[in-house]
Amino acid sequence: MVKKTKSNKQTLPFASFEWGIAFRYLRSKKKEGFISIISLFSLVGIMLGVATLIIVLAVMNGFRSELLDKILGINGHITIQSYSSDITLYDQIQDDIELIDNVYSVVPTIYSQVMISSGEQTAGAIVKAIDYNDISNIPKIDQSLDLDSYSEIEGLLIGSGMSSNLMLGMGDKLTLISPKGSQTPFGTTPRIKSYPITGIFNIGMSEYDTNFVYMPLKEAQKYFSKKDKVNTIEIFLDKPEELDPALIKIREIVDGVGYVSSWKEQNKTFFTALEVERDLMFIIVSLIVLVAGLNIISSLIMLVKDKNSDIAILRTIGASKSSIIRIFFISGSSIGVAGTTLGVIIGVIFCKNIDAIRLFISKITGTELFSPEMYYLAKLPAEIDNYELLSVITMALSFSILASIYPSWKASKIDPVEVLRNE
Repeated sequence: MVKKTKSNKQTLPFASFEWGIAFRYLRSKKKEGFISIISLFSLVGIMLGVATLIIVLAVMNGFRSELLDKILGINGHITIQSYSSDITLYDQIQDDIELIDNVYSVVPTIYSQVMISSGEQTAGAIVKAIDYNDISNIPKIDQSLDLDSYSEIEGLLIGSGMSSNLMLGMGDKLTLISPKGSQTPFGTTPRIKSYPITGIFNIGMSEYDTNFVYMPLKEAQKYFSKKDKVNTIEIFLDKPEELDPALIKIREIVDGVGYVSSWKEQNKTFFTALEVERDLMFIIVSLIVLVAGLNIISSLIMLVKDKNSDIAILRTIGASKSSIIRIFFISGSSIGVAGTTLGVIIGVIFCKNIDAIRLFISKITGTELFSPEMYYLAKLPAEIDNYELLSVITMALSFSILASIYPSWKASKIDPVEVLRNE
């Protein structure tokens, strides 16, 4: 029984007295407070660094996910754009493409820029003409319309931003002005025509809610003088991420008719910029955690110098060098673990309530912290990635553990004879 107990004690990585002394060293004298000032600063630094890193990564992920969801829910995942002339046999092309696997719907459209006018208000806009029967195939538009019979409507659909800017409501008239009008002996006459507003959508992306006008395809063909023609065909897929097989087949079908591009090609620069910005923010904010880790080194070195006599006494009563290393290693790593834990809790809570916090701060300061016109989205998104969260925790703990090794090793090198001789 005695041998078994002795064996169990030897297998423990940290003895109970080592834990007790380590936590005792984290407490300063009563007049200075419960935790030393330097240790407190180290803990707060790691906590703020971890929380900030989690929040920054979550917001960047939220931006990418929200923008990707909006873009894929409005625009075609694969787009066929006409070359110099318009696409004429689009019905046949539509039928052929619909037979391809992974194709959800095919929507012939007309894209064109126009001037819009209502009373004394004028602005530029983009007309997207589609058959209103196809609206159900465009998820974000279909979900944001409160109409049950839009397939029978022959008016215009506008966004909530445009409605607000031009002070237009359901049933009001909106005038379209196209510079590509009729040819006369005196030059080109702009084409001007007014249409009733028969639907208002709110996608939550200011670029579309403010600038886009949806128009019936047949009416647009008359207005833009494109009889039985379109200039764009949009293809929506069941699985937008797996578009390569469908893309190859579509290019074979429309060879020579128009330029075929995918949503990845169209938004490559934008999403690449987001990824670069996200990586840079990760590196920059990680420096906060690194600096906090360096604070652990300085606080432990000062602690070692302050406890020289204690270390000498421990050595003379039988404590090994390994025990001294473990005592100060526990002190330093405890700061890192506590700071990381608090940082994760604060970061996750902040991300879960980030838009409510934004609205609260905006109300107190009287300023708009997240303008939809500048950031494209109506609310501040945040999406926590579990893999990234684990990476942040691992990085913070690694910094803390590495920062504790050198001061702990220095403490074990103290000569008890020299220290006691100088006391």
